[in-house]
Amino acid sequence: MGNRLYVGNLSWDTNEESLRMAFTQDGRDVKDVQILTDRDTGRSRGFGFVEMGSDQDAQAAITALDGAEVDGRNIKVNEARERQPRSGGGGGGGGGGGGGYGGGGGRW
Repeated sequence: MGNRLYVGNLSWDTNEESLRMAFTQDGRDVKDVQILTDRDTGRSRGFGFVEMGSDQDAQAAITALDGAEVDGRNIKVNEARERQPRSGGGGGGGGGGGGGYGGGGGRW
């Protein structure tokens, strides 16, 4: 098991400090807390990641906090999975239009 945990169903009011406080209860060691935010609005996207100090702390945090209430919401805590690479390339460009000078030469 890894030390990095996914935390979902966060309240928009939850900040990194309040999340850290929830995870350090019972003496668990927290190395890093990150709440993801919307690029345009800066508002929380409702999930984040917590890096624990050890596998034991990570497992204890899952057991203690999965389904627990933080800032009025029952949070979801589980082991973070590695991000899968996005497959497939972008769509190809379309062919150009057949411009040019058309038409058969009219007679004078």
